[in-house]
Amino acid sequence: MKKQNQREAYGQALVQLGRENPNIVALEADLGNSTRSTLFGAAFPDRYFEMGIAEQNMVSFAGGLALAGKIPFVNTFAVFAAGRAYDQIRQSVATARLNVKIVGSSAGFSDFGDGATHQSVEDLALMSAIPNMTVLAPCDAPEAVQAVRAAAALDGPVYLRLCRNDLEDIFPEDVPYRIGEPVVLREGGDLAVFTTGIMAHAALEAARLLEPEGISLHVVHLPGLKPLNGEAVLAQAKGKRAVLACEEHTVRGGLTMLLCYLFRNEKIPVEPVAVMDAFGQSAHSHAELLAHYGLDAAAICEKARGLTAR
Repeated sequence: MKKQNQREAYGQALVQLGRENPNIVALEADLGNSTRSTLFGAAFPDRYFEMGIAEQNMVSFAGGLALAGKIPFVNTFAVFAAGRAYDQIRQSVATARLNVKIVGSSAGFSDFGDGATHQSVEDLALMSAIPNMTVLAPCDAPEAVQAVRAAAALDGPVYLRLCRNDLEDIFPEDVPYRIGEPVVLREGGDLAVFTTGIMAHAALEAARLLEPEGISLHVVHLPGLKPLNGEAVLAQAKGKRAVLACEEHTVRGGLTMLLCYLFRNEKIPVEPVAVMDAFGQSAHSHAELLAHYGLDAAAICEKARGLTAR
C-alpha cells in the first residue's frame, strides 16, 4: 500500500484551502517545519503568523482573528496545543464557540525520540471534555485531508490530531467522510474492534494474523471522538462477543471510557488496548513504543484470543 505522511498531507491541504478561501489564516509556535504549516506560510506570507514559543498567546490571538471573520488554523505539537494552551482554548475559544481550529501535530508516541515531555497521551481526553469542541483523529493521510476540509467547513472550534510518521493509506476511497460516523474497515463476526487515529493500522494487521486461527475481527474506525453517532456504534457491535477499544492514548478519558459509557446497558464486555495510565519515554522508533505500551497488532491479538476463549 502507498505510504504518506499526515503532516505533509495536512500542510498541502491547508494551502489548497487557502487558495479557495481568503479568510483561511495559519498561526505557528516555532515548529512550522515539523507541523508543515510553513507550506502555507510560503504560499500566503501575509496570512501566516509566526508567534514563537508562546502557545497561550497564539490561541488568544487566533480568537481575535476569528472574531474578525477569519478562520485560523493554530499549529503546534499536540502536547503543547492541548496542555500549554488549555486555558485559552477553554476560556477564549470554546466558551464563545469561536471558529478556531487547533491542530495537534506529532500526537501520541509519534515523536518517539523526545520522550514524555513531547508525547501526548492525554490530549483527546482534554479536548473532548471541553463543551462545543469537535475532536477529530484521522487514521492516515487521505483521511487527514478530508478532516482538515471538514474542520474548515464547520463553524466552531475543532481539535485535529495528527501523527508525525508515515502511514499506509487505509481509509476507504469509496466511503464519504462524515464527522461522527463510524467507518467499517474490515467485516468480521467474532469481536468488534473500534479504533481511532492510527490504531486502525494495528487492528487491521491483527485481523489478518488471527484469520488463520479462526478468529474474525470486525474493525471499525471512528474519525474522531466528538461528536459521535452512538447508535451507529452500537449497531456495529450487534451480535459480536465482545468489544475492543484501541487507542494511542491513555485509558482514562478517551475512546475506552467513551465506549464503556455507550455500552453500559449492553451485555457485552469492553476491553481496552490503550496506554495504562503512564507517560511516554524516549525510544529508537515509534513502533518500539507502540509495542512497549501494548498498542501493536501482537497486543490486539493477545486480547482477542483471551476474549474469544472466555
